[in-house]
Amino acid sequence: MMRAQQTWSTPAKEEQNRHIPCALCGGRQFKRAFDCEGFGYVRCVKCGLVQINPQPEPTAVHSRYNESYLSYELKNESSFFNLGKLALKDAKIEEIERKTFPCGEKRALEVGCATGALLEYLKNRGWNVQGVEISEAQAEYARKNRALEVSTLPLEENHFKDEYFSLIYASHLIEHLNAPYAFVKEAHRILSVNGHLLITTPNIDGFQAKLFGTRWRSAIFDHLYLFSKSTLKRLLTDAGFVIEKTVTWGGIAQGFAPPAIKFILDRAAKFWGFGDVVLMRCAKKS
Repeated sequence: MMRAQQTWSTPAKEEQNRHIPCALCGGRQFKRAFDCEGFGYVRCVKCGLVQINPQPEPTAVHSRYNESYLSYELKNESSFFNLGKLALKDAKIEEIERKTFPCGEKRALEVGCATGALLEYLKNRGWNVQGVEISEAQAEYARKNRALEVSTLPLEENHFKDEYFSLIYASHLIEHLNAPYAFVKEAHRILSVNGHLLITTPNIDGFQAKLFGTRWRSAIFDHLYLFSKSTLKRLLTDAGFVIEKTVTWGGIAQGFAPPAIKFILDRAAKFWGFGDVVLMRCAKKS
């Protein structure tokens, strides 16, 4: 079987790691999900969350995002930016803005803002923006080239004020985190009432994941968790969010079908919800 083009990842290597309970339900029983080249995933018997376990230490994870990651982001910046704009469109950003404008200053935070292209786009739409990016090279690029305020501390270590932001955007981030629940819980704390969290991540229940298995382009060493729509929904609702909208996209990878077939599959994936990536628009209610 052909291998779907994978996203950038550090090569699998030996790192200091430890066995942890499931990040979603606290369960300690796992069964093998699938083995990849140099690493593998397990599935929680209790809730079904797929994860790498034993898990690398946070310091090891942090060290992966270096200069080489900046080169990858810059090479693909235009396509990532366009995908980000499409995600905002799917999340009905104009509807969010209409709801937010009457509430005072519009503050947006992008976590994992990379080189800052999408953050700059939000700024140009009238948002007061801040970014979080643990890759020092990317954060410095965003500061120097786009005059953006970007922190290199993990979200929880920034100690933002309660209910400070009206929008938090995190694209293809949560699958990289050691502690995804701590992240969404912190996002909930710093969001204003009726504020929104927009989150995207690969969808392990999508058609491509089922088709390619261990060759799926999102089954990579840097993805510590692989969420389905149901496990992502549970994570977010457990943290206090209300799911307002769920969208998936990506029916088949580029080059694996004639353009006409890809067009049909992409449209079907979005309509029927079996796309390669899932986006959830979540609200913080009073």
